[in-house]
Amino acid sequence: MAQLYYQGHGSYRIISDDGFVTYIDPYAGKGYDVPADLIIVTHEHGDHNKISLVTLKEGGKVLRHGDLFDGKSYQTYHFGDITVTGTPAENRNHPRNKCVGFIMNVDGKSLYGGGDTSYFPEMKDFKGLDYALLPSDGIYNMNIKEASRCADLIDTKVAIPIHMAPGKLFDARIAKKFTTKKALIVEPDTTLTL
Repeated sequence: MAQLYYQGHGSYRIISDDGFVTYIDPYAGKGYDVPADLIIVTHEHGDHNKISLVTLKEGGKVLRHGDLFDGKSYQTYHFGDITVTGTPAENRNHPRNKCVGFIMNVDGKSLYGGGDTSYFPEMKDFKGLDYALLPSDGIYNMNIKEASRCADLIDTKVAIPIHMAPGKLFDARIAKKFTTKKALIVEPDTTLTL
């Protein structure tokens, strides 16, 4: 079963059962010591794109927002048994044409990574997910109340608030306000078996 290691802020790493390593929005925390097969950069803001922290394996790939959204449609990539499909992401700070989320299928589990987003109508179409990671700082993204509402709207078993406060890995005060019944609070430097 895949392992998700939460580094803090909007950064996390997923290692599949067969050792395929994916980093999402590298920037915060520790745990960049495992070489990557894949790096996903949801957008080019400095707190999401510090790929210099990661050693990319030979043949490894970096998927940026322009790879996952070509301006007309969202793209799907296959890496063996792992698939990554771009999704919308948008708010007043992140135009849809410069930011994406994604849905990853790994080891029989599906995970939605919101990148930097607020609510958008297509969320209601996300079906059969196991995990949703939702930004919730209320400054550059939706606030924790809206993140809770989105978690209830998305068809997911578990919802995890991330990206809670600029300049911080985690904010326990904000996390406590994540009111969805699907809530799972994951602190930085924690590994979760998916």
